[in-house]
Amino acid sequence: AASNARRQADNGHNGRRARSRRALFDVSHVRSLERTRRSRGVGVMAASACAPTAPLLGARITANRHYGGRTSRCAARTAAARVPRAIAVRAGESDEDVAIDRPDGPGPPKKWTRVMLKVSGEALAGEGGFGIDHEVVRNIAREVAEAALGGVQVAVVVGGGNFFRGASHEGKGLDRASADYMGMLATVMNAISMQAAVESHGVPTRVMTAFSMPEVAEPYVRRRAIRHLEKGRVVIFGAGTGNPFFTTDTGAALRAAEINAQCVLKATMVDGVYDSDPKRDPDAKLYESLTYETVQRLGLGVMDLTAITLCQENDIPVVVFNLNKQGNIASALRGNKVGTCVSSDVEKFERADEEVPQKKGV
Repeated sequence: AASNARRQADNGHNGRRARSRRALFDVSHVRSLERTRRSRGVGVMAASACAPTAPLLGARITANRHYGGRTSRCAARTAAARVPRAIAVRAGESDEDVAIDRPDGPGPPKKWTRVMLKVSGEALAGEGGFGIDHEVVRNIAREVAEAALGGVQVAVVVGGGNFFRGASHEGKGLDRASADYMGMLATVMNAISMQAAVESHGVPTRVMTAFSMPEVAEPYVRRRAIRHLEKGRVVIFGAGTGNPFFTTDTGAALRAAEINAQCVLKATMVDGVYDSDPKRDPDAKLYESLTYETVQRLGLGVMDLTAITLCQENDIPVVVFNLNKQGNIASALRGNKVGTCVSSDVEKFERADEEVPQKKGV
């Protein structure tokens, strides 16, 4: 009886060792396949022809040897045994992580790898003019998620004008600084709403605020924000710069410079920058590209002067486009020609032609 007990114990131990070896082999095999795809130029993501049509958004199965438990190994083995749909290791992640993600869709290669998207509070209000239009937020979040899943690192700054605009309440029983702080709180509400909408599309998202409110968001730390972007997360910045007398446009320009964004994309209610007000002048012409000097000389309402100067000093182009046109946000995030591009050199930041002939740079 004692001999049988020892034999059964040895068999169980050997079985566990064999299962562990198979799990480690499965993970190594997945990584080997990924290295082969990269060397052949096939791309980071791969999809099986027999995979279901519904994309697997943001699902992750992680095998980490630091925890080494039976559960993580079994999970890795189960993931490797499934149909090979979009198995990849995210760029910038630890070698211990095996991620399962949606493959990149067809389309032109992206121009930008890290961008700053500025969305005004008025745009989030939709036609109601106040509060949050959830349909508008869902549409913006869907296109942001699409670009993020395509490999673009997306940071977002949201305004708060749909709830409270500090500058317009100055002198109505409030000093300017107090009114601006109230406006910053409004941007945090919009940021939390946008976070929930983006995460509903399967993309992990972090909200970072300029002042501490740890119960609802992370405090802004530059290196942590960059790390979130490198991990494929969308980062939404709330509370502007954290200082009164500065607009959220300036906050977007400042954060773009801090995280080394390649471009600031300003989503507005018009198609771009015109030589006159298009609502009053039906013959107004849309500029395709402008220089910072021209914007300042003509007093064009692209962004406030502080934000434009900050972008000029850091050589960050600004793209102004209409967010109400479906697909515009995703197209702009990929670097396609949308709206008006403001830069130091119109030739340097020339973008791919798309469809609408526009007025040349000035």
